[in-house]
Amino acid sequence: MSIHWWMSIGYLIIFITGTFMSRLPREVFIRPSLYDFHKSMAILVMAVLTWRILVLLRVWWRKYTKKFPKFTPEWFQTVALHTSLYIFMWAVPIAGFLLSNSFKSNNVKFFGILLPDIFPKNSAMVEIGRSLHFWLAYTFLAFIILHTIQQRKVVRSLWRKFAKLINFQNSLSRD
Repeated sequence: MSIHWWMSIGYLIIFITGTFMSRLPREVFIRPSLYDFHKSMAILVMAVLTWRILVLLRVWWRKYTKKFPKFTPEWFQTVALHTSLYIFMWAVPIAGFLLSNSFKSNNVKFFGILLPDIFPKNSAMVEIGRSLHFWLAYTFLAFIILHTIQQRKVVRSLWRKFAKLINFQNSLSRD
């Protein structure tokens, strides 16, 4: 589960920086640095995603070779939602690569290390990449909200623990 939370923080950072930087005027000096940070975080999260998928496949293999799941409508719904989330976790950054590489060659760095282009420079693909990246990101956000609603018991439990921690720290600071 810790991988889950590290990835959720990573995607939150990516979404916030992406939303913020895309609204900045081109002449703002920090904008190129934000783009580089945004891309670096996307690469990092995709690396963790790959590792997570390999771990999950291994866990599933061990679990389901011993006993098949009960194929209930709830099981199919959960599998469909999680599969969609994994597809979006992969597709949004790939669309970002399409946008970056189409706009300019050698345009993606991982914390300063230049990465090879996945897609060729192609000005005709810039708008397609931009639209794909935008719409996939917001659709991904909608699926995250669905996932949060589906896991509302877990979210409520975590919120109660967080509130207790805050109340405990407040009581310490008053003493």
